[in-house]
Amino acid sequence: MVKKIRLGILGGGGDSLIGELHRVAAFINDNYEIVGGVFTPDWKKNIKFSEQIGLPTDRIYKDFDAMISNELNLPESERMEVVSILTPNFLHFPMAKELIDAGFNVICEKPMTTTYAEAKILENALAKSKKVFALTHTYTGYSMVRQMREMIKLGVLGKIHKVDVQYYQGWINKLIHDPEKRKTTWRLDPEKSGESCCVADIGVHAFNMIEFTTGLEVKSVLADFNYLYSDNKMDIDATMLLRFSEHVKGIVRSSQIATGEENCLTIVIYGEKGGLKWEQENPNFLYVLSEDKPLQVYKPGHAYNSELSLDGAKLPPGHPEGIFDSMANIYKGVARAVRDQEYNSGEFPTMKDGVRGMSFVEKSVESNKKGNVWVALEN
Repeated sequence: MVKKIRLGILGGGGDSLIGELHRVAAFINDNYEIVGGVFTPDWKKNIKFSEQIGLPTDRIYKDFDAMISNELNLPESERMEVVSILTPNFLHFPMAKELIDAGFNVICEKPMTTTYAEAKILENALAKSKKVFALTHTYTGYSMVRQMREMIKLGVLGKIHKVDVQYYQGWINKLIHDPEKRKTTWRLDPEKSGESCCVADIGVHAFNMIEFTTGLEVKSVLADFNYLYSDNKMDIDATMLLRFSEHVKGIVRSSQIATGEENCLTIVIYGEKGGLKWEQENPNFLYVLSEDKPLQVYKPGHAYNSELSLDGAKLPPGHPEGIFDSMANIYKGVARAVRDQEYNSGEFPTMKDGVRGMSFVEKSVESNKKGNVWVALEN
């Protein structure tokens, strides 16, 4: 009988959407058992929340340092094998670095770090540790996103001409117009979020989707940010022009002040033979565009899909799948890697995606500060 992987969690307590998303995803494929962690820095709330979700409290720790120390004192057969980091951005790097150095496998929320320099340090640490690291760019787990990736690899679009990604939300509207309310979210605090809000939060998702699906790498970026108010230090709206090569261009449009929008992520890839279009709010539909054929629609669970897509489809055709399934596919891929089983490279984003993402964030910030000029990404 295959034993479940012992999972620890940092952050995600209370009414955190991310916390619930990760916990449910870990359970979906029966690969993990949550054994403990630190869900909130408040000890009493930490214990109360653990009891609320049905966890024994003997491995619920006061803080991160106590967790590391106590877990390392346990026999290797009992200690946590994988730790998920769901904390605010500024804690990702120090936690991931210490976990990797201590020999734990890591699942981390994005952005991976708050700087590119930190990302490179993590990359070097991981290379020495030989452990598994996954970055939860959740949308890569959708069956139809994986189908898009495999179709492009097979040459369905031919040479790619243009990529257009839009990621619009409106949630910051509730805070941004009131200077006092702005102080209530860590995402608008550079000390906790890093030097970017919108690009680091959702623009980097769009960037990752492009490189994940197309296999292309962005070479340079030209960015224009909107802060809306002169006393607001963080970008809340951003447009980035992308260059992949001399004749392949793209655009990322990201906004957290798109009034009325919920989670409007759309990616369209155009090539010499046709186009592919996917919308996160309608994730079961992958549209195939052509000049000489009627519009085609691919849906999950059908035999005509790729092995990677079918592996991520848990239900028969016609049954809607959603973001919990998408995240669960990432956790499933990590389980295979931790168990040293064969897996597809498209099953979960890796350290490389985190490094590339931080390069994109930093170079977008630099481009905007320099007056909207082209800036090359780091390799």
